[in-house]
Amino acid sequence: MANSPSAKKRAKQAEKRNSHNASLRSMVRTYIKNVVKALDAKDLAKAQDAYAKAVPVIDRMADKGIIHKNKAARHKSRLNQHLKALAAA
Repeated sequence: MANSPSAKKRAKQAEKRNSHNASLRSMVRTYIKNVVKALDAKDLAKAQDAYAKAVPVIDRMADKGIIHKNKAARHKSRLNQHLKALAAA
Protein backbone atom coordinates (compact mmCIF):
# COMPACT_ATOMS: atom_id res chain seq x y z
CA MET A 1 0.00 0.00 0.00
CA ALA A 2 1.19 3.52 -0.79
CA ASN A 3 2.43 5.38 2.27
CA SER A 4 3.73 8.75 1.13
CA PRO A 5 1.37 11.37 -0.29
CA SER A 6 3.13 11.24 -3.68
CA ALA A 7 2.83 7.44 -3.80
CA LYS A 8 -0.86 7.68 -2.95
CA LYS A 9 -1.35 10.19 -5.76
CA ARG A 10 0.56 7.99 -8.23
CA ALA A 11 -1.55 4.97 -7.24
CA LYS A 12 -4.71 6.99 -7.82
CA GLN A 13 -3.42 8.20 -11.20
CA ALA A 14 -2.46 4.67 -12.24
CA GLU A 15 -5.91 3.37 -11.35
CA LYS A 16 -7.59 6.13 -13.36
CA ARG A 17 -5.26 5.59 -16.33
CA ASN A 18 -5.77 1.81 -16.26
CA SER A 19 -9.55 2.15 -16.45
CA HIS A 20 -9.30 4.70 -19.28
CA ASN A 21 -6.88 2.54 -21.25
CA ALA A 22 -9.09 -0.53 -20.72
CA SER A 23 -11.99 1.43 -22.18
CA LEU A 24 -9.93 2.37 -25.24
CA ARG A 25 -8.77 -1.23 -25.75
CA SER A 26 -12.37 -2.36 -25.55
CA MET A 27 -13.33 0.20 -28.20
CA VAL A 28 -10.66 -1.17 -30.56
CA ARG A 29 -11.96 -4.71 -30.05
CA THR A 30 -15.50 -3.55 -30.79
CA TYR A 31 -14.48 -1.93 -34.08
CA ILE A 32 -12.60 -5.09 -35.09
CA LYS A 33 -15.57 -7.22 -34.10
CA ASN A 34 -17.88 -5.13 -36.29
CA VAL A 35 -15.68 -5.86 -39.31
CA VAL A 36 -15.58 -9.57 -38.48
CA LYS A 37 -19.37 -9.73 -38.12
CA ALA A 38 -19.86 -8.09 -41.52
CA LEU A 39 -17.34 -10.51 -43.06
CA ASP A 40 -19.12 -13.49 -41.51
CA ALA A 41 -22.41 -12.22 -42.91
CA LYS A 42 -20.68 -11.97 -46.34
CA ASP A 43 -21.83 -8.35 -46.63
CA LEU A 44 -19.02 -6.72 -48.63
CA ALA A 45 -20.32 -3.14 -48.51
CA LYS A 46 -20.93 -3.25 -44.77
CA ALA A 47 -17.53 -4.92 -44.18
CA GLN A 48 -15.70 -2.27 -46.21
CA ASP A 49 -17.50 0.50 -44.34
CA ALA A 50 -16.69 -1.10 -40.97
CA TYR A 51 -13.05 -1.57 -42.02
CA ALA A 52 -12.78 2.07 -43.10
CA LYS A 53 -14.07 3.12 -39.67
CA ALA A 54 -11.84 0.68 -37.78
CA VAL A 55 -8.49 1.54 -39.39
CA PRO A 56 -8.17 5.11 -38.03
CA VAL A 57 -9.21 3.95 -34.56
CA ILE A 58 -6.65 1.13 -34.60
CA ASP A 59 -3.94 3.54 -35.79
CA ARG A 60 -4.84 6.13 -33.16
CA MET A 61 -4.65 3.57 -30.35
CA ALA A 62 -1.28 2.35 -31.65
CA ASP A 63 0.01 5.93 -31.67
CA LYS A 64 -1.15 6.40 -28.08
CA GLY A 65 0.51 3.16 -27.02
CA ILE A 66 -2.74 1.49 -26.02
CA ILE A 67 -1.88 -1.38 -28.36
CA HIS A 68 1.49 -2.16 -29.92
CA LYS A 69 2.09 -0.85 -33.44
CA ASN A 70 2.83 -4.35 -34.73
CA LYS A 71 -0.44 -5.64 -33.29
CA ALA A 72 -2.28 -2.80 -35.01
CA ALA A 73 -0.57 -3.61 -38.31
CA ARG A 74 -1.38 -7.31 -37.90
CA HIS A 75 -5.08 -6.63 -37.28
CA LYS A 76 -5.34 -4.28 -40.25
CA SER A 77 -3.51 -6.70 -42.52
CA ARG A 78 -5.60 -9.72 -41.57
CA LEU A 79 -8.90 -7.86 -41.83
CA ASN A 80 -7.86 -6.51 -45.23
CA GLN A 81 -6.94 -10.03 -46.39
CA HIS A 82 -10.40 -11.26 -45.46
CA LEU A 83 -11.98 -8.27 -47.21
CA LYS A 84 -10.07 -9.00 -50.42
CA ALA A 85 -11.02 -12.67 -50.24
CA LEU A 86 -14.67 -11.77 -49.85
CA ALA A 87 -14.47 -9.31 -52.77
CA ALA A 88 -12.83 -11.93 -54.98
CA ALA A 89 -15.44 -14.57 -54.12
